[in-house]
Amino acid sequence: MTAVLTLRARVLLVLAVLLASLAPTAPALAASPPVDTLASHGRGAEVVAVTQVADRQVDLSVRSAALGGRTVKVRLLTPDGWNPDDRRRHWPTLWLLHGCCGDYTSWTSRTDVAEIDSLRDVLVVMPEAGWNGWYSDWWNHGQGGDPAWETFHTGELRHLLERDWGAGSNRVVAGLSMGGQGALLYAARHPGMFKATAAYSGSAHPLLNDESVNRIMGFFAGQGNDPLRVWGDPVAQRGIWEAHDPFHLAKRLKSIPVYLSCGDGTTGPLDAPGATSALEADFNRQNQALAAELRRVGAKDVTTNFYGPGTHGWAYWERELHASLPVLLGALRGDG
Repeated sequence: MTAVLTLRARVLLVLAVLLASLAPTAPALAASPPVDTLASHGRGAEVVAVTQVADRQVDLSVRSAALGGRTVKVRLLTPDGWNPDDRRRHWPTLWLLHGCCGDYTSWTSRTDVAEIDSLRDVLVVMPEAGWNGWYSDWWNHGQGGDPAWETFHTGELRHLLERDWGAGSNRVVAGLSMGGQGALLYAARHPGMFKATAAYSGSAHPLLNDESVNRIMGFFAGQGNDPLRVWGDPVAQRGIWEAHDPFHLAKRLKSIPVYLSCGDGTTGPLDAPGATSALEADFNRQNQALAAELRRVGAKDVTTNFYGPGTHGWAYWERELHASLPVLLGALRGDG
């Protein structure tokens, strides 16, 4: 009897394995979204909804362990011929990061990115990063945990997109303001992940001086947040601040093309009469410092457009996206 039961158990096991191997796994926009295998172990992310919002624009709702199990959106601007069911095709990828007080829709709602012909063969990834998430795993007074935006983007989301949604390992990253800092940080803190980076009016050296520190601490305190949760105290946790300051990471950027642009905060050609921006003036000084440091450490490919008069606004960032594309797309193609 024991032998019969053992044989029956083996047969049932073989049938279970065969049935599992026949189950469909490819993602489909109209069907159930794929589930990241890491998520089932509480260590990753999963797509829980997919929405076609416009031609070539798809929103993924992603539940993230790094964000405490919360669900956030990621907008994809898809290339011509994109089909996530075709696991053989992987597209070069431009990560496009939003700024403080914006969200994952900012680039498509405020610029003409969806109409740029040179991006029709590139997958553009525009992830949510929080109103003031600062593209960082927050210190949270030494406890870590939610939110961990850097882990979500560079780990969970990257893995998910490259496994199931046609993203390739050939990547570049760009962003504005807070997202400009994020683009520089991700390229520096994850060597080899991005082949080029661009920052438009980015927070490029938040430790430049007291004014810069106080300004970013003011952003950290937005929406009633405890500003020390993000990177801690700028004196007591100086090491954490330096680890998130692109100026102090310049050596890690010297091997890839870097594009930096900023106005000087005075009234520019794309501004309303009399408009000024102390924020842009501060960021201009920060970017000038980073550019000088990059050259000091031997960076091989730094492009700057410090265009003088101009404030902290979308008209300039749209223009700078266009201006930086030769650098970014050239890196994707392997030019030079």
